[in-house]
Amino acid sequence: MADAGSGRSVVPVNGVERVVRVRLSTGHGEFLAVGYRDHALGQEQMLLVHGDIEGERVLTRLHSECLTGDAFGSRHCECGGQLDAALCAITSEGSGVLVYLRGHEGRGIGLLAKLQAMRLQADGMDTVEANIALGLPVDARDYTVAADMLHDLGVRSVRLLSNNPRKGEALLRHGIKVAERVPLLIPPSEENLAYQRAKRERLDHDLPHLDAITEHL
Repeated sequence: MADAGSGRSVVPVNGVERVVRVRLSTGHGEFLAVGYRDHALGQEQMLLVHGDIEGERVLTRLHSECLTGDAFGSRHCECGGQLDAALCAITSEGSGVLVYLRGHEGRGIGLLAKLQAMRLQADGMDTVEANIALGLPVDARDYTVAADMLHDLGVRSVRLLSNNPRKGEALLRHGIKVAERVPLLIPPSEENLAYQRAKRERLDHDLPHLDAITEHL
């Protein structure tokens, strides 16, 4: 891993400035939390590093912030399950990185707009139709800051924990090679089966496990 210093601010790499690192003990294991300031968007960002990472083929998760799923365990989506599964995979591997991307709530539309979209989905729209009905982008996420933070760590290629091929394409555009995409498949619940199917059919997510699921759980 690239030297994270003693916690002092360092010269920004591209648009991010590494500000602090601190050991973080979690229910999944021990991590090094590294905090950054994103000068381009004025946001604070964080990633977790487990073990000693090398520059190549680093097991990596880019996790988009989801307050309802990550903090409250919402069954509307599988985000909380993916976060847990990614941390488990990284600790089981013995090393890896989880990049937690703030500002990605609701695929980038924000918390309140996401809640409005959820209300429309409760009335029968899918996740794509709901965003469009609100006059918002289907997916407004940008992964520049994720690539900047990985560059700062000295990561050159990743094994990407994701079902979304667009994440890998974004990293490639920013100079991070994707050596492999590792599935992160979460069994659907009755509440999020339609949501996961919409992600597969409308957003090109690779979710082959849904083929064996009947319409009603």
